[in-house]
Amino acid sequence: MNQNKTNPLLCDPVTGTCEMPAVEELNKNGSITTENKPVKIVYYTDPICSSCWGIEPQLRKLKLEYGAYIDIDYRMGGLLPDWSYNSGGISKPADVAHHWDEASLHYQMPIDGNVWLEDPMDSSYPSCIAVKAAQIQDKDKAVKFMRILREKLYLEKKNIAKWKNIAQAAQLSGLDLNQLKTDYDDNAENLFKDDLNYAKTLGVRGFPTLFFSDASNNQLTLYGSKPYVSYENALLALYPEAKKKHFINENPLSLFEIYPTLAPKEYAVILDTSYAEASAILEQLFEQGKLDKKSIKNGSLYSRK
Repeated sequence: MNQNKTNPLLCDPVTGTCEMPAVEELNKNGSITTENKPVKIVYYTDPICSSCWGIEPQLRKLKLEYGAYIDIDYRMGGLLPDWSYNSGGISKPADVAHHWDEASLHYQMPIDGNVWLEDPMDSSYPSCIAVKAAQIQDKDKAVKFMRILREKLYLEKKNIAKWKNIAQAAQLSGLDLNQLKTDYDDNAENLFKDDLNYAKTLGVRGFPTLFFSDASNNQLTLYGSKPYVSYENALLALYPEAKKKHFINENPLSLFEIYPTLAPKEYAVILDTSYAEASAILEQLFEQGKLDKKSIKNGSLYSRK
């Protein structure tokens, strides 16, 4: 899986990163300004970054336990500009399919790599620009929108570079579709370019990359997929006063009031239980008719009725 780490779609499971095809040497001189909360997290991601899908459990837990102290600024990285390179054993979309199936097993998150065989993407730029358009409209809905884009990609094998699939995700996330199209065609591309330029000043070389920063511009960088405690410790290092909010799970369905869809790995990480135990709980709720389930060859995603 790591024959050539310079290939953006060969995400290395050891480091948990999807690296850019080529990034020139740059002076890291970017600054991060906090806003309403003690710690700001600039999160460089991409809708088609499999390692970013792999850290959804940790990020969802961080928001639940420390959301009062953090602002997350979602920045788009442009992981796949196009197919104008040939390296690392990947020269065409079909070469990615098996790699994504392996990533699914590594992260224990559902991914069906066959999208690269059935309806492959030419670029991740359209989905990145769509997320920037969504952010113009509503930042919270934009987060839901990117989540739904990923679910369509990883579970439904939908090409999220196509406008019809982007539009479906927008409607499901409660965005105004006409406004989204207007912003997509107008300002969003410039905002995406701003993200790409800002990434250079910060020295971003792959995804996920998370920059934690406090009001004094003290910074900690987490590069790649890490265990939850790494994200928690980064926050506490910058803001030791943060108090963990313990999620009370008296009702096994209560987490679905916050996150409408959950994979077993997410349920397990958030509730500090094993993957097997989380799977058993969710499957029982499904069999009782309390949850819906979408199953693919590499796992399942549960949703509230």
